[in-house]
Amino acid sequence: MSTIAFEKELAFFIENQQELVKKHLGKILVIKGKRVIGVYPTALEAYVETQKKYPLGSFMLQPCLPGPEAYTTTVTSTKIA
Repeated sequence: MSTIAFEKELAFFIENQQELVKKHLGKILVIKGKRVIGVYPTALEAYVETQKKYPLGSFMLQPCLPGPEAYTTTVTSTKIA
């Protein structure tokens, strides 16, 4: 998936997050472009089923949860002695 496509899909989720969470709280959304093309109970099921219809890299899996924690990750590193 190109960075531009990913940014479009992420922006779609963020813009519609509140409404999507009301409908699909706790599910995994499959987003392609500016639309939800699937809703699944697990990321594995979303991945397996969606890749049967669409090429890998052409869709985004997104946990449908409230808040920025749904789409952000914190990465830290520590030095191991």
